Amino acid sequence: MIDRNFWAGQRVFLTGHTGFKGAWMSLVLSMLGARVTGFALPPETKRDLFLVAGVAEDLEHCVGDIRELEALRAAMTAAGPTVVIHMAAQALVRRSYEQPVETYATNVMGTVHLLEVVRQLQGVRAVVIVTSDKCYENLEWSWGYREVDRLGGHDPYSNSKACAELVAAAYRKSFFGKKDAARIATGRAGNVIGGGDWAHDRLVPDAIRAFLADETLHIRRPDAIRPWQHVLDPILGYLCLAQNLASRPGYEEGWNFGPAQDSEVSVRAVTDALVRKWGPGARWEQDRSDQPHEAGYLKLDCSKARLSLGWRPLVDLDSALDMTVDWYRAFEKGDAMRQFTLDQIMSVLSKLDGSSRFPEVLPLHEDV
Repeated sequence: MIDRNFWAGQRVFLTGHTGFKGAWMSLVLSMLGARVTGFALPPETKRDLFLVAGVAEDLEHCVGDIRELEALRAAMTAAGPTVVIHMAAQALVRRSYEQPVETYATNVMGTVHLLEVVRQLQGVRAVVIVTSDKCYENLEWSWGYREVDRLGGHDPYSNSKACAELVAAAYRKSFFGKKDAARIATGRAGNVIGGGDWAHDRLVPDAIRAFLADETLHIRRPDAIRPWQHVLDPILGYLCLAQNLASRPGYEEGWNFGPAQDSEVSVRAVTDALVRKWGPGARWEQDRSDQPHEAGYLKLDCSKARLSLGWRPLVDLDSALDMTVDWYRAFEKGDAMRQFTLDQIMSVLSKLDGSSRFPEVLPLHEDV
């Protein structure tokens, strides 16, 4: 699935590297031996994974805003990447109701800016644009959405991700049709969980904050169904996609990276599991106040990624929840979170075939 030889020494430009998923991506790329330049806003809190795991030590750290075209152009030109992974985003549904202009400016025009720079830059072989499972027009049906299903989105966040998909398709058809042009694809993942996420209005970080404060967690829609997956599974999917994009044509389209079917369960089931795994003091109740619209049922069909990329999820839901709770417990105790996070990565990577073995875990830095 993952070819370490491909990534060793590869020049990668990663947007959003200070975010939750971006920080995990940065650590994986570093373990693969890639030469990474990150471009993102500063981390939002001192507890962010980017800071507590010392991610800046592994890459060229550039602070910038993808809404600023010339700043992005300067950083990417200096980096001279061969692979671009676009993860910078306004990633919260409820925040998109509060700040729709920021959401569209970041998720849509940020994607435009990135592709505009790429089309004027020599040497880029592959571009993976990370969108969302929420980019589909959600009809609340019981089967998983396929990559050919209609795009849409009720709320500004979901709709902006559908727009980003359309931007990628338009740029691909208009500007990247030549033989030596960069190949563009999009990755659509489910509800990602894992240690180091402190965003508001997401189930796991909201739960952890409540548990740490000995407060009751309030859940908006306990019976909503979501495709839950550990953060490392879609990250490995994006890397597998980038590998194939860079190596040969035929992968320039949208790809789903969701969990196995038994990980598509209700918010209630996940919350009950978090309460049980956290232990004494953890509790929740339903928030019955008026809430903005959120989809009630969402599943992904990932057959294409399994058959065409050889990708598969490596972490089942129970293990993903264990890893997540363990991370926050270790953080609460003041453990060395860089090494703890790297150890979790290695525990997942060890499930890959022998041909895809990764290098030894990076040493712990004393100042982290």
